Amino acid sequence: MHIRYQQPTAWQGRIDSISDPMAFRWHQIVHPLNLNQPVKANSAVINICFLGFCCDEGVKRNLGRPGAAKGPASIRKEMANWPANCHPHAQLFDAGNITCTDSNLEEAQEALAKAVQLILEHGYFPILLGGGHEIALGHFNGILQSKGAAPAIVNFDAHLDLRPVQDKGSSGTMFNQIHEICSQLQQPFNYLCVGPQTYANTQSLFAKADEMGARYILAKEITAAHISQVDEQIHYYLHDKDAVYLTLCTDVLSAAHAPGVSAVQPFGLDPDLVLQLIKSIIKTGKVCSIDFAEVSPRFDADNRTAKLIAVYIYAVINAIIEQQINQSH
Repeated sequence: MHIRYQQPTAWQGRIDSISDPMAFRWHQIVHPLNLNQPVKANSAVINICFLGFCCDEGVKRNLGRPGAAKGPASIRKEMANWPANCHPHAQLFDAGNITCTDSNLEEAQEALAKAVQLILEHGYFPILLGGGHEIALGHFNGILQSKGAAPAIVNFDAHLDLRPVQDKGSSGTMFNQIHEICSQLQQPFNYLCVGPQTYANTQSLFAKADEMGARYILAKEITAAHISQVDEQIHYYLHDKDAVYLTLCTDVLSAAHAPGVSAVQPFGLDPDLVLQLIKSIIKTGKVCSIDFAEVSPRFDADNRTAKLIAVYIYAVINAIIEQQINQSH
């Protein structure tokens, strides 16, 4: 099986020491992982594996602003200098990129699914870097193929992404496509969208969500004053779920903090509130895979969006470590 694989871009950054592990940074501890060669399980308790999805064909089909194909490189650049505080609890690996250079989104999504399946089956925790939000279809299918059951989905997003498929899928149709897959396999479709904007979704899309049994928490309900109630709603949704696929479309965040996205949101969410909710979800121990989509360097002033997502990933890894340590005690 050949995966449309590109070697990880060189991780480079400041070097404070070449001998003191406590002074290391991420670029000094990340190990490459070639998925086209036999993958070996690692002995570390927590093995994090990054995988890029260099594709914005779905964004183009959705008539959005292209540019997210370069998101993985931008995020990696910002992550490279993070202090290696995760060491020795977790080891970091990079499985490179799945590419889509010929407009063949469907083939790229299939390759992504195979890559995610491999990463999971060898005991690594995938953190995927987008790329357009069409990453979600391949990511979901990879989890499904690995676990043999559909995971519950928590999607932080300004859009429901339940648009009908017209000839081909796009960055706005994935969860409609996933619903069809679940129906064909007679698997439950468990979908929670956190942060949809009423001005970014038609009444028809909300009606479709209701018809499918999907749940959503509107952006206007997610405020500092009501964050505890929102957290309770999410945990109520998750209480009877086994595996959770967590996906974040960066356009859920306020444009003041995340200008470099495919569909900018002037009234998007406060990134601190979103991070609180993500950490709370990770504490359940049910999250099996995560992706961050729609970072578009073309529109990213001072790389602030890529840096924000890089901080999210740093915090997510620390939360995974904390959850694993607490679970083992």
